[in-house]
Amino acid sequence: MQFLSDNAAPVHPKLWEAMRAADAPDTPYDTDALSRELDARFSAMFGRECAALWVATGTAANCLALATMVDPHGGVVCHEEAHIEMDECGAPGFYLHGAKLLLASGAGAKLTAGSITEVLSGITRGVHQVPAQAVSITQASEYGLCYAPDELAAIGALAKEHGLGLHMDGARFGNACAFLDMSPAEVAGPVDALSFGFVKNGGMGAEAMILFDTEKADMIRFRRKRAGHLQSKGRFLAAQIHAMLDDDLWLENARAANEAAAIIAQAAGERLVYPAQINELFVTMSAEERAAVRAQGFSFYDWDDTCVRLVTHWATDHDHARALGKAIASL
Repeated sequence: MQFLSDNAAPVHPKLWEAMRAADAPDTPYDTDALSRELDARFSAMFGRECAALWVATGTAANCLALATMVDPHGGVVCHEEAHIEMDECGAPGFYLHGAKLLLASGAGAKLTAGSITEVLSGITRGVHQVPAQAVSITQASEYGLCYAPDELAAIGALAKEHGLGLHMDGARFGNACAFLDMSPAEVAGPVDALSFGFVKNGGMGAEAMILFDTEKADMIRFRRKRAGHLQSKGRFLAAQIHAMLDDDLWLENARAANEAAAIIAQAAGERLVYPAQINELFVTMSAEERAAVRAQGFSFYDWDDTCVRLVTHWATDHDHARALGKAIASL
């Protein structure tokens, strides 16, 4: 009974069906019919024109999107625990040719207009310092917390005031939409670029990089090729994305993952370090308690000396979730 990561979840059967259907001759790279239809599908979803490009990983989606906003001498304001800082092995610096991450603080790994302003106010020495050129936020955050529309609006207004691009890492964007019960447009807010995550939500190997400044699409196509992410049979990535969009499968899967997490959260009670909003939970456990729970057949990651991380996914067995909840409640 594993609660390690939603990356470990099985691929949804409808994606296998879609890839099998796409296994027919078509033009290569991103000139096939499925790839060409992505712009229109996401434009309809977000209610504004956008360019949608597939890539294989969230790291590539994040960093290629940021590369449209930031010069090699520039910087990206992000949370000190953001995925691009903690979990991407320096990929932002690689893709952005040396650009720097400018770290801000904030409860629950969320930025605020105030924490961003604090970073910006320290940049005062002209060419001697790295100028901020973009802000990157994560929806939902690395601790499973969602940005509400008013929080996004405040950050968007600040970014616009300072001429900064606004990027959203949406690895668990679907889970945020499910929790907030809002449209993708509302959950994305005023962002300029979005990494729309599918792999954690039942996908196999395709993420959508959404650019709301469509004039930058050609630039990103060159960067994607240069980075080794222009796959010759791109129709198989596009097929996965279309399957996830059909009948809002992405939202159905996200709701299922959130529901499984809610079962555990109810049993965990005061052990929860952060409110349970999406499919990611942080629960206090001592070393002895972790051993006791693992001895009952559960797997999960140690987060730090005081707590563990539990992650559910679209196919998590609710009986397993209830059993884990019971194990935690009995500690």
